[in-house]
Amino acid sequence: MDMLKNRREPLSASALAQEFSVSRQIIVGDVAILRAAGNEITATPRGYLLQTARPDGEIRRVACIHTSDDMESELNICVDYGCSVLDVIVEHPVYGQLTGELQVHSRYDVSQFIKKAKKEGAHALSELTDGVHLHTLSCPTKEAFERTCTALREAGFLYGE
Repeated sequence: MDMLKNRREPLSASALAQEFSVSRQIIVGDVAILRAAGNEITATPRGYLLQTARPDGEIRRVACIHTSDDMESELNICVDYGCSVLDVIVEHPVYGQLTGELQVHSRYDVSQFIKKAKKEGAHALSELTDGVHLHTLSCPTKEAFERTCTALREAGFLYGE
């Protein structure tokens, strides 16, 4: 917990395992125990984050649609216009709402996410819903959110427009 408390960036299970000379699976189990004890630990594609205070600024949701090939472009638009992409949400017909933590704050984060998805052969959650999905965005201002929406609209990524 101390290692997570002192970080703003995600910390991978592999890094924690190396630090404590245990297997990655031991870390995964320990994090599950910490979560069950009420600690708000989020698993992102790049590692674990301890959720503390809510970020400053605007927390908004945006509905998007695009193919998997456009995922990197969509995420880059969001970070280029000043917003962080906290998650992706789809509405599955059997399981209901499915949420994937992203915690993407920069182009570097986007490139790391895309690289990992390709390496693992992972499919986008939005493939389950023909490209339709939501993103929760953390934006420093209302203007940053509006700029992001305008750019997503111009790229043809906003759903229903």
